[in-house]
Amino acid sequence: MAVICVFCSASPRIPEAYRLVATEVGLALASAGHTVLTGGGSRGAMGAVTAAARAAGGGTVGILPTGLLDREIPDPDTELHLVPSMERRKELMGERSDAFVVLPGGIGTLDELFGEWANRAVDAHDKPIVIVDPDGLFTSLRQQIDLLAQKGLVRGSALTAVKWAASAAEVVDFLPPTISHSQGMEASTMVHEA
Repeated sequence: MAVICVFCSASPRIPEAYRLVATEVGLALASAGHTVLTGGGSRGAMGAVTAAARAAGGGTVGILPTGLLDREIPDPDTELHLVPSMERRKELMGERSDAFVVLPGGIGTLDELFGEWANRAVDAHDKPIVIVDPDGLFTSLRQQIDLLAQKGLVRGSALTAVKWAASAAEVVDFLPPTISHSQGMEASTMVHEA
């Protein structure tokens, strides 16, 4: 069973179309036998992807900094790991995931994406990274990265390290059917981690 980390918005203000994309991705990942790991929130795309994964019989895990307990209301139905900082959250997400899926999101989502993209570019891991762009939201981002590559600031291997998907079905196509890199998550509903 693979653990797929989904980077996405926890904001309740996101457009409904992005919530629907998150639902489709959660269903697709769980139907393919994957566990979904998120930031542990219950709202926005984050809540939609985990609710959909559970509805399809999949497992869900969240890693939530204690400082965000009030802002990213914890998902009561997920295996929740509380950590002291955003940096620790990202570190554990990286360690415990077999692949990364990026849904429409804001600065935090981009921070998570670029952290794992940079790790992959320097061969810190070889885990798949898939960006889901259903409506062209990330077109300018993709163009900027292409421009950086044209100017010699980004290696070609970094460009090919990321796959771009327009739908949930494409996401699953980009993920290997079985992966076994991840470290196991403790079987409890809430764990405080250092």
